[in-house]
Amino acid sequence: MIQQIEFTLRAYPRGIHLITGEILNKLPQLPEAGIINLLIKHTSAALALNENADPDVRSDLRSIFDRMVPENAPYYLHTDEGPDDMPSHAKSVIVGSTLTLPVTRGRLNLGFVRVCSGGTTRFALWRTRRGGSDYSERATETYGSH
Repeated sequence: MIQQIEFTLRAYPRGIHLITGEILNKLPQLPEAGIINLLIKHTSAALALNENADPDVRSDLRSIFDRMVPENAPYYLHTDEGPDDMPSHAKSVIVGSTLTLPVTRGRLNLGFVRVCSGGTTRFALWRTRRGGSDYSERATETYGSH
């Protein structure tokens, strides 16, 4: 059986935000075993799996990507929507707009980060534009089992 739902995530400002709880609250009961595909329908946002044990990971990722894809680069042609627009599209393409995950025993099988503080792997929404607080993200979940 294949099912598909679409929902809206609340608006987030620029940054990397842990959204596991928000996504899990939107999902209906999952099958005993299967896969789930999550798609974010926005060209300046991305989805990733990230650890929850140390917030420095998200800070370091922001720093890495801001250096890799800077604002106001002289070689950008697409500049009509502001200095953060083209870097936002690039970061979204690099990180990706989908996640495909296993469902095991009726739960998402996200794994576990083995550190002293007991962090777990979490969904991270990467909102790549400044002023992103006025955007909500549309997401589609497709899941199924045989």
